Amino acid sequence: MSAPILVTGAAGFIGSHVAERLLAAGHPVVGLDSFTPYYDVSLKEARFARLTPHNTFVPERVDLADAAALNDLFSRHRFERVIHLAAQPGVRFVDAQPYAASNLVGFMNMLEACRHGGVGHLVYASSSSVYGANGKLPFSEHDMADHPISLYAATKKANEMMAHAYAHLFKLPATGLRFFTVYGPWGRPDMAVYKFTHAIAQGQEIQVANAGKVWRDFTYVDDIVEGIVRLVDCIPAPDPAWNAQDPDPATGPAPHRVYNIGNDAPEEVNRLIALIEEALGKKANRVDVALPPGDVLETRADVTDLRRDVGFSPSTPLDEGIRRFVAWYKSYHGV
Repeated sequence: MSAPILVTGAAGFIGSHVAERLLAAGHPVVGLDSFTPYYDVSLKEARFARLTPHNTFVPERVDLADAAALNDLFSRHRFERVIHLAAQPGVRFVDAQPYAASNLVGFMNMLEACRHGGVGHLVYASSSSVYGANGKLPFSEHDMADHPISLYAATKKANEMMAHAYAHLFKLPATGLRFFTVYGPWGRPDMAVYKFTHAIAQGQEIQVANAGKVWRDFTYVDDIVEGIVRLVDCIPAPDPAWNAQDPDPATGPAPHRVYNIGNDAPEEVNRLIALIEEALGKKANRVDVALPPGDVLETRADVTDLRRDVGFSPSTPLDEGIRRFVAWYKSYHGV
C-alpha cells in the first residue's frame, strides 16, 4: 500500500506498538498524538521517539478536538486506512470534560475527516467496558450492551453508534474493536500490571480489590497488534442476513462491524500478583479494598468471530507476558 496509514494515539500504549509493527512491515505511517497528561508524558515521548527514526514515519501533534487541525492533516495526506486508537482512557476517571472533548467531539471530527477524505476503512478502538452490567459470560458482540457503568464505557458505546450511523448514511466502512485488558512492555502506568509491578518493586502497598477474587481477560499487546493488523484490510460489508425484526448488535445493514479482541482465558488477579512477585523476586505488601465503582468482577471475551474472520489466535500465556513486561520495566526504570 503506497498511501500512508494514519495511526492515532501513536504515542500511546497500543498505538505505538501498532505503528511500530506497520513500519516494520514496510507501510508508511502518519502517527498522531496530542500528548495529554493523563499519565506521565515522558513515557509517551519515549514511545514516540522509538518511531521517529523510521524514514517512513511522519509524526503529527494534533488534538482531535481541533477540527481545523484534523482537516488540515487529512488535506496533506491521502489516507486509505485509519486506525483510530486515541482516546481519554480510564474507567475510574470521573471528570466528564476530557471524555467529551476526546471521545465524543474528537471521534465525531475523525468520522467527518474520514468521510470527506475518502477513507476506505476506519478501524477504531472500543472497549470491553461497554458490556457494563452484563452478567452473561463470555461477553459476546451478539449480546446487547446497553448498560455501561462508567463514563468511559458510555463514550465508547457512543462511538460504536456514531460509527454505525456514518457507515449507514455515508457508506464509510468502519470496524470497532472491544479491547480486553491489554498489557505488555511500554504499557500504561495507570493499569493493574504496571501499577502492581511498580509498587512491589518500590516496596509500596498495592490495593487489591475483592481480596484478588477478580478475573480479567489479560491480553498481551503483541497478540492485540496481530489482530488489528489483520483487520486493516478486512473491510466490513452490509450483512444480507441481518433481520430488523431480530437485530444482531454485532452486524447490520451498513458496512460496520464490532469485534471482541481478547485472550478468551480469564486469569484471577491473585495469580497475576504471584507472577509479578516471582518475576521481581519480591513479595507484595497487599491492602484489601472494595471493588471500585465502574469495575466488574470478571471479563471474558468471546472471540469466535474474530478467529473465524481473520484467524485471530492469541498465543502469549500470562506467565510469559508478565516475564516480558517485568524485564522491560526493569530496563526502562533502571531497576
